[in-house]
Amino acid sequence: MSLCKQIGKDRIILVTPEELSQESNIQLPEIKPEDREPGLILPNGEINWNCPCIGGMASGPCAYQFREAFSCYRASSTDETDNRGFECVEKFAQLQECMSSYPNLYPKRDDEDDDLVGDLTNTDDDIKGTSGSHSKIQDENITATGSGKKNS
Repeated sequence: MSLCKQIGKDRIILVTPEELSQESNIQLPEIKPEDREPGLILPNGEINWNCPCIGGMASGPCAYQFREAFSCYRASSTDETDNRGFECVEKFAQLQECMSSYPNLYPKRDDEDDDLVGDLTNTDDDIKGTSGSHSKIQDENITATGSGKKNS
């Protein structure tokens, strides 16, 4: 026999192995398509510019460029022989140019990518226990002192 206890917002239910082995008789309500939250593409095929999945890009200072580029990509051919969106390169270049005009709103991610690449290249040496002519700690010492000499 199961035991149910409410503690604050939590409900604790203890059941026996026999109860767990029985098939559930719970009937979930059928979800109708019109009851679902719309995603990026609405049922009529249009782009949902209010979707949180695009992170406000459709309403910032570069909203026009974003909408133009994304609409172009969405309308581009899906032929397997072509690169999808190839005809939209100019629109994405305009979007990138606009975004670079607002570095506080659209920070570059190049620095993060460079750090990640640096970490990945150092990881192989660290795993093997070898690191060429100097170790990662020596690299940090050189950077900290600003000279090419090792700290003793």
